[in-house]
Amino acid sequence: MATERFAAVRRTTRETDIEVKISLDGTGRGQIDTGIPFMDHMLELFARHGFFDLEVKAVGDLAVDYHHTMEDLGLVLGDALAKALGDKAGIRRYGNMILPMDETLVLVALDLSGRPCLVWDVDFPAPGMIRDLDVRLFHEFFLALVNKSGMNLHVKKLAGEEVHHVAEAIFKAFAKALDQATAIDPRVVGVLSTKGSL
Repeated sequence: MATERFAAVRRTTRETDIEVKISLDGTGRGQIDTGIPFMDHMLELFARHGFFDLEVKAVGDLAVDYHHTMEDLGLVLGDALAKALGDKAGIRRYGNMILPMDETLVLVALDLSGRPCLVWDVDFPAPGMIRDLDVRLFHEFFLALVNKSGMNLHVKKLAGEEVHHVAEAIFKAFAKALDQATAIDPRVVGVLSTKGSL
C-alpha cells in the first residue's frame, strides 16, 4: 500500500497517561501494557484477530479504580483509529461478524459513518467480575471508543454462560468486523457514501 495508515496518539490527564500507536495494515503484532492484565489480553486479541499492529502504554490511577483507565483507553484508541483512517477514501466502511467461542456466540456490526452510536446488548453472566475487573467497564471502553472514532457499533450477546468467554468473543468479533470495514476495496472511488464524505 502506497500510504501507511498509521497514527500515534497520546493523552495525558491528572488521572491517566496513555499512548496508542496503530497501523491498520499490520500483521497482528500487539505490544500492550495497560496495567490491567485482562485488558492487556483483550487488546492483544484485538490486534491479532484484526491484523492491526498495536502498541499501547497506559499509566493510570488504578489504586483508585479501573474506570478512568478503561474509559481513557477507549478515547485514545478511538482517536488513533480516526486519525489512521484519515478521509476514509477507498474503505469498505461496513463490517460484521458473528463469532463463536465455546458456548458463547456474539454478534458485532459496525459502520465507520462518522456518526457515533453504541448499541450494547450484552448481559454478562455472573459474577460480573474477571479477577478484579468489573465487566461493566467494557461498555465504558467501547462507548468512549465509539464517540471518539465516530463509529456506529452494535454489540449483541446471542449466547454465553462464561464471563471470560463473552468478553473474549466481543473483542475478537470487534477486531474481525473492524478489519472488514477498514479494508480497502478497489471498487470504491472516494468514500462509500452518496454524500461524498464520511
